[in-house]
Amino acid sequence: MKAFLCILGLLLLLILLLGRIASFLLHREEPSAPIERVPVIEEAANVWIMEADEEHLKFYQNGEVRGYRFAPDFLAGHEADSTEESGWYQGLQEQLADVELTDGMVTAVRVKSEKINGKILSADASGVEVEGYGRLMFSDDYQAYRIYNTLEMCTVKDLAFGYNFADLVMEDGKVCGILIAREEAMEYIRVLIKGSDYVGLCHQELVLTSDTGFTLRYGPYDAPVIEQYAAGEEVTINQESACLADGRVIITPDVLTGRVTLCNVSRSQGTPSYRGHFELELTEDGIVAVNELPLEEYLYCVVPSEMPASYPAEALKAQAVCARTYAYGHMRKAGYPQYGAHVDDSTSYQVYNNILEQASTTAAVRESYGQLLFTAEGNLAGAYYYSTSCGMGTDANIWKTAEAPSLTYLKAKEISPAGADGENGGGDDLGEALRQEEAFSEFIQTRDETAYEAAESWYRWSYQSEKLDVEHLYETLKSRHQANSRLVLTLKNGEYVSMEIQEFQKVKDIYIESRGAGGVCDELILVTDGGTYKVISEHNIRYVLNDGVSQVVRQDKSKVDSPSILPSGFFVISVVRDGENVVGYTLTGGGYGHGVGMSQNGAKDMAKAGLSSDEILTFFFDGCSAREVTTD
Repeated sequence: MKAFLCILGLLLLLILLLGRIASFLLHREEPSAPIERVPVIEEAANVWIMEADEEHLKFYQNGEVRGYRFAPDFLAGHEADSTEESGWYQGLQEQLADVELTDGMVTAVRVKSEKINGKILSADASGVEVEGYGRLMFSDDYQAYRIYNTLEMCTVKDLAFGYNFADLVMEDGKVCGILIAREEAMEYIRVLIKGSDYVGLCHQELVLTSDTGFTLRYGPYDAPVIEQYAAGEEVTINQESACLADGRVIITPDVLTGRVTLCNVSRSQGTPSYRGHFELELTEDGIVAVNELPLEEYLYCVVPSEMPASYPAEALKAQAVCARTYAYGHMRKAGYPQYGAHVDDSTSYQVYNNILEQASTTAAVRESYGQLLFTAEGNLAGAYYYSTSCGMGTDANIWKTAEAPSLTYLKAKEISPAGADGENGGGDDLGEALRQEEAFSEFIQTRDETAYEAAESWYRWSYQSEKLDVEHLYETLKSRHQANSRLVLTLKNGEYVSMEIQEFQKVKDIYIESRGAGGVCDELILVTDGGTYKVISEHNIRYVLNDGVSQVVRQDKSKVDSPSILPSGFFVISVVRDGENVVGYTLTGGGYGHGVGMSQNGAKDMAKAGLSSDEILTFFFDGCSAREVTTD
């Protein structure tokens, strides 16, 4: 019996063992196949190759420098391309190319060597117009680089219009790269001539003539049509004119001193005539007229339009340097790249050819020939100017731009002899002190006889809105919000935010919340039954508080219309109430213009006091100096 039980136990153990083996065999997984690794591939299109050697490649893309090793297979394919004199990789340097990266190593480089060069006539987001080539479209992934001095990314606004300072890299008939290769002293400016009385950028029709013989050139670049006209002969060009069908029409006097007259355009001087030549182009909105002429000759017509020719010679020279510097800044970065124009001829830039040339202003331009205003660091200065100060200037922060804080040479200072030597609180300390309402109120309601402009009519003024026009105030507030929504805010849940302006019928309060350097208005609060609003920047405040009908009374008791904007942002406000509501207000202010840079009447009075143009410029532009432009 015992033997039987032992045998039975062994059988059971054997059965269990066989079961485990069978279970293992039934559930055993087949060995998994090795996972195939997918390489990481990146395409870097239209990058600028900075350096290359036998192992590495360094390129510039989207403002960043990137460096990688060449993949072994890539190197193996180029071993035979080297010579004793040069390596294969030298053909990659300083080129635009597409680079392929695989797992962080360079596996392909496709250099784009087709390039063209020509005078740049215009450019926009879709393409560029080049003399001799016509309009060329951009590829979807085109890139623009400045490759001289400091390497950096650019835009079409950085092109030098009217010059051939850039190479265009071509691929499949499109521009895939812009290489701004050099900067030279520029002598010619391109001015967009606006319609009569400076209304509109375009013309529906132009009637032209010249005081000498002149030519019209139009049609294809390789087979132009050239028409010759006699002095005084008129040519009418409208939107249906056949000459505009194939691009630009160029009107050129036969001699360098000839002038083109726009017979149906009006300016203060009457019918204006222009030095240089004209280019006309048909757009969707009408005919664009661009006047190209030497910068110095442009200034002959700017300086008398911006400063009275009767002002002292040293003031006129300071104005000429400012005007030249301002214009040159826009020659470097055009205001109208889509039309190939650096500036227009209105107050949006500098008024040009509104007043006839004058001997005194032309002499000032010639005596300051080529001089531009540079900062102590050697950069072109922002040579801003305005009409008249209230005895104080301000700084560039009034414009609320990202660049403004870096323009440290534009200071809030007292425009008097004290401001020059910093004595008696005339320097930066006074500019900061006048941020306080009480201090500025005392300043603006007194007359400092030592101020250079104390006798100027705009030195002090008043403005009385006897009956508050709530509807006009609402419409103006709404329009300023539409113009720049980040500078007109609404109080919501304890914070000022940008949102649509709600209509209101009553105004509960109006007051200055904060002032900028020198006491200029910076933030205005309007409390209404429809909401509380904050208006930011002296420019917006000057618009909002102008009722459209009241006149400005200057310190000489003369009255001046002010239909849209107040003379300056240097004022205090006193409201008139009927119960809880504001029904009117009075402003006590001074100065005319934004208050940044050179006061033109200040320059006049400084020149009368014996200061030279250099001393005037140094006073208004701290640490800056005038010298002729140079390029590296």
